[in-house]
Amino acid sequence: MPISTAAAIRRVQHHAQRRHLFNLPNLSSFTPSLPGNLESQTYHERKILPYTRQQLYAVVSDVASYASFIPFCTDSRILRPLAPVSAPMPATPHAQQMEAELTVAFLAFTERYTSRVTCLPYESVKAVAESATPLFKTLETTWHFHPASSSSHQSNGHPASSMPSRPQQQSMVARAPDDVGPTLVSLNLSFAFANPVHAAVSGAFFGRVSGLMVKAFEERCAKVYGASRRERVE
Repeated sequence: MPISTAAAIRRVQHHAQRRHLFNLPNLSSFTPSLPGNLESQTYHERKILPYTRQQLYAVVSDVASYASFIPFCTDSRILRPLAPVSAPMPATPHAQQMEAELTVAFLAFTERYTSRVTCLPYESVKAVAESATPLFKTLETTWHFHPASSSSHQSNGHPASSMPSRPQQQSMVARAPDDVGPTLVSLNLSFAFANPVHAAVSGAFFGRVSGLMVKAFEERCAKVYGASRRERVE
């Protein structure tokens, strides 16, 4: 008898909690009858971290190291090193781009794809999968770094419709040098699955991926820059 969506999700969550992020269980047996949404889904995460924009940008733009600390990423290598954008936009004259090959393990699949990474020093890092894979139709992540102010606030795992608009976000931060912390970090994670079965199961834990990624970068910063700075700022 086919299992319900709620029951499948509970089983997925139970197994996901017991397994390492890079070694998810084979979920094919949980999903044969579940409906799936193939529309693009976007999640937002915001958090104030006790590091400078320079420090956070350095960690996020270190794509070659992603496999050592990013959830679901099992391999990462640079295909084309960082170089100035050939036709930069007027608003981003200092933007640079690189190409990276990333491998992700999700469900019973291991997918390898090329990602175009656009870096605007100390302001943003945007990675876009250049081609669809059997698992993902689209996959895009965008990080923004703003000097934190007293009016900055944090939020976790919200869909796009519940987040402040871009002008509102800009009003929440204050201008400050790049080497002054703390910093308000925002992550936009947008993806669309290529298969309705994968899309159905994704609801069990993929809505939490943006939070897991921010947590992974936070732990990476503590490892790279040391816990003493965190304790001193906090």
